[in-house]
Amino acid sequence: MSEGILISVYVFVLAVFVGIELITKVPPLLHTPLMSGSNAISGITVVGALLSAGAGESRLSAILGLLAVIFATINVVGGFMVTDRMLGMFKKDKKKNREGESVK
Repeated sequence: MSEGILISVYVFVLAVFVGIELITKVPPLLHTPLMSGSNAISGITVVGALLSAGAGESRLSAILGLLAVIFATINVVGGFMVTDRMLGMFKKDKKKNREGESVK
């Protein structure tokens, strides 16, 4: 194995451990702002994937770029759905019926 690949694997493993430690230490109150930040990062990933797919280097890079666009888009849409749902938990219901259930 070449030295560059070994260093890349080492950095990846360290990033996984640091990421897990950081995420588990975040209080629930900060999850919504962090989700918004991760959506912004995923948006940058979509742009990079589009550039990779459109570079035209080879058929393999176009296919991998297309897959990256699809997965990053799924991540962005899912992040916005989760953020919207979390923010909806803080909204007060306007009307309630006698049993206390929301009326839409």
